[in-house]
Amino acid sequence: MVGSLIIFGISYLAIATEKLDKTAAALLGAAAAIMLHFVPYEAALHAVDLNVVLLLVGMMLAVNVMAGTGIFEWLAVTIAQRAKGHGLRILLQFLGVTALLSAFLDNVTTVILIAPITILVCEILELPATPFLVFEALASNIGGAGTLVGDPPNVIISSATGLSFNEFLVNLGPPVLVMVVGGLGAATLFLRKELTVTDANRERIMRARPERAILDPVALRRSLAVFALILAGFFLGHSFGVEPGIIAIAGALLMAVVCGVDLHHALEKVEWNSVFFFVGLFMLIGALEHNHVFEALGGVIVEWTAGDFLATVLTVLWFSALASAIVDNIPLVIAMIPLLQSIIPVFGAQMGLMDDPVALKQQVAEPLYWALALGACLGGNGSLVGASANVVVAQIARRNGYPLTFMAFTRLGLPTMLGTLAVSTVYLYLRYF
Repeated sequence: MVGSLIIFGISYLAIATEKLDKTAAALLGAAAAIMLHFVPYEAALHAVDLNVVLLLVGMMLAVNVMAGTGIFEWLAVTIAQRAKGHGLRILLQFLGVTALLSAFLDNVTTVILIAPITILVCEILELPATPFLVFEALASNIGGAGTLVGDPPNVIISSATGLSFNEFLVNLGPPVLVMVVGGLGAATLFLRKELTVTDANRERIMRARPERAILDPVALRRSLAVFALILAGFFLGHSFGVEPGIIAIAGALLMAVVCGVDLHHALEKVEWNSVFFFVGLFMLIGALEHNHVFEALGGVIVEWTAGDFLATVLTVLWFSALASAIVDNIPLVIAMIPLLQSIIPVFGAQMGLMDDPVALKQQVAEPLYWALALGACLGGNGSLVGASANVVVAQIARRNGYPLTFMAFTRLGLPTMLGTLAVSTVYLYLRYF
């Protein structure tokens, strides 16, 4: 147990401090665990969740195909024109679109597409781009918390627990919607004095012709039709026993074929670095699980909360959020799931639910998993390094001459995190207690 914990700790520290490329850190840690016989090779391979891997690859491929049609550029200019060049309206619409897209696409992919367009619109209208970018990162993390596919932690939780796309939407959608509305209000209050647009700049954006952004109308129609099928598959797949990963990869490949996209070229744009990062982490967590680390940690949490289920749920929510504000939420969630799985039988026996699997799931498992999902996704807003989307936005901003410092992000992100966690606390209490 100690050896696997040491390897995991070293790998985790390397990932958190970015002293080593995170993918290299994860894969080297997994290799060390296998070579030192802390986990059998077969068990490490078995720990890799192909559903997560296929879902990530499929969604990245689909978004890359759609991006080539110019749809996202068209969307950005159209938003600016619908707002009549009004700075505050543009901000709110950009944030709304970011939150919505992040609910159905990976939030990193969303900000990669939206952030450069935001900078362009801000430069045309001579608006401060940095606050736009920060609030877009925050909106992407909030919006991504509401669905199965919106944020990698939810993908991981779904794959490990069997919770469906509809269950995520029904249980996490309502509080996330409240948070998005609250976030729009906060953005309005904070930035209302900085978003004045001159008449000349307003006329400039109104003269733009967004239809020219569409590079391939035929491919656009075809890709949107296939994307609609992918979303329908997410909604219906669980009823037919089809995993989201299969739906995503099959839909993405179909989209590439019907749009006439060169598959080899499209696959080159997939973030394989991120995919192999997941593979390494799954193996590292498999080593901990093989050595029964999570059963021991589960006992510590139950003892610390004195067997109080409400205290345990809220501990999971706030601990995962605070931890996600410091380190990436992906390895945190991967580590937390086996821990929760070890806690569920304890409370199930305490409540006399072990003979009723449905009640055990609804009254014990789901509150814990929803607390983890909300905490991990929303905690990423607490600092610049808390979520991958934040780091990507900072990189895009710096590349375009808008340096985004750690403190500048945290000044907006930390209050947002605390506010959304307060909403989550109230929601979990009212929903389950």
